[in-house]
Amino acid sequence: MVLARTFEDKISALYRSGKVVGGVYLGRGQEAFSVALGMQLDQSGGDVFGGLIRDQAGKVAFGESLDDAARTYLGSVLGPMRGRDGNIHRGRPKEGLPAMISHLGSLVPVINGMLIAKRFQGKSGFVGAVTSGDGGTSTGAFHEGVNQAAVENLPLVIAIADNQFAYSTATDRQFKCDDLADRAKGYGIEGYSIDGTDLDECLETFRIAIDRARNGGGPQMVVGKLLRLAGHGEHDDASYVPDKARSEKWGRDCLKVAREKIVAESIQTEAELVSLDEEIQQIVDETVARAQNEDAPNPMSETWQAISTTHLIEGHLENG
Repeated sequence: MVLARTFEDKISALYRSGKVVGGVYLGRGQEAFSVALGMQLDQSGGDVFGGLIRDQAGKVAFGESLDDAARTYLGSVLGPMRGRDGNIHRGRPKEGLPAMISHLGSLVPVINGMLIAKRFQGKSGFVGAVTSGDGGTSTGAFHEGVNQAAVENLPLVIAIADNQFAYSTATDRQFKCDDLADRAKGYGIEGYSIDGTDLDECLETFRIAIDRARNGGGPQMVVGKLLRLAGHGEHDDASYVPDKARSEKWGRDCLKVAREKIVAESIQTEAELVSLDEEIQQIVDETVARAQNEDAPNPMSETWQAISTTHLIEGHLENG
């Protein structure tokens, strides 16, 4: 959680100084919910994780290299997208990390497809996880994907960060049900509603959901109540968020809550946490500096065709 927060603070500063092209979208306030899912998946065992723009914590916990994240933001040719994205649409599908899709809800059927492919290959014991915001649950792709996962009894964990705003649209203008977890019953799947600012509650709930999905229980929908502690992106000042929302329970900073509990329960001292902060800051600074010093794509030597064009994979011409 600290690594993700520190890294994103660094990227935000670079964006504001004009050194990051495209948008920057912070997961501030959602780290506990995201990391509790990512860290309990098993990348080496074949699990897959479809995270979105606020899942930096979950992605690094799952196994994404911080170098991959920094290189993508800063346009390094050594990054997973070879410097072509300059944003957050990065991934390594062969390693269980498909690139995110900006069309919200669309990652659900993508993860479904990856799980069905594993099933066709005769594999077992794997889990897929996909994240969404509250706004994404209103899309057709989300509904169709969850319905398909339910019918196929796929081992899918759906994590919904109910951060109270779809960009600037409040939840009371998005859906009528009291809780998004209520929708799970309509799909015929298990639903959970939790405090997304409480790391312990997030860890325990995702542990249960992942275990049930892995052992044949079908899709599991986990809704975390929290508040996005930043604008939709760094271009947005979030002036539409009322002060009342910031002062209520869901407006707590999950990192601060976890830190206070760690000290109160004598898991670590405040001095040890400060030392951790300093160590992580050094890792982030070194990672970003490394990416900044790497080359951008060379337009004179790069092959720019997309995978969907006639030469299906760059550098590999079709026979004949």
